[in-house]
Amino acid sequence: MSASSGAVPHDVQAVAAVLAEVPLFRVLGEAGIVSTVRAGVARRYRNGQIILHQGDPGESLYVLLDGLVKVVFTTEHGDEIVLNMLGRAETFGEMALLDDSPRSASIIAVRPCWIFALPRARLLELMREHPGLADEFLRMLGQMVRRLTGQAADLAFLDLGGRLAKLLLQLSVKRGQAQGPVVDMPGLTQSDLAALIGASRPAVNRALQSLAARGLIAVKGRTITLLDVEALRKRGGL
Repeated sequence: MSASSGAVPHDVQAVAAVLAEVPLFRVLGEAGIVSTVRAGVARRYRNGQIILHQGDPGESLYVLLDGLVKVVFTTEHGDEIVLNMLGRAETFGEMALLDDSPRSASIIAVRPCWIFALPRARLLELMREHPGLADEFLRMLGQMVRRLTGQAADLAFLDLGGRLAKLLLQLSVKRGQAQGPVVDMPGLTQSDLAALIGASRPAVNRALQSLAARGLIAVKGRTITLLDVEALRKRGGL
């Protein structure tokens, strides 16, 4: 975890409630989840803060309890690309746990975040104690592969406008529906959106203007309001 973030005494029940939403931990039952929470630590991060650095050792599995983060890969020449966005009850850090390899990407807070970290050693103990947990871990990795396959299919079969519509819908869901179908982007730029759908920033800007002209979205600064969700779903092939 980042050295600039301090551990905070976390509300066990609040963390357990989010872990209960994650299929990986649900198999442990209520008592097992509470025990798992006590074996880890929850930390808070401010907007823009780096939570994990690419190349860090893979020491823990992480669960996003609240907030939004982006997964960023940096080349040896310093170029950056956003690989994914993660929201509440989503996990990260799985790959490095498999072969004890360094982190393959950085995790950066797009909005203030609350994150739970479970040490690798404790996760492996839990897998030995609860074989169903290992099954869920494999299922989670399978879902990751399917997501990557889906992204490849989108690049092949959806045009830029369709990929953008689908991405905006996905980001609005990760943000939560309490404030309506909105994508707000402090810490998330049009270049980031472009990287997520395999396009250039100018092309994404034109696509946003096209969707706005058709009344599907409204753009104000870094806030995008989804005005016609059903039309966006059709545009994104959903």
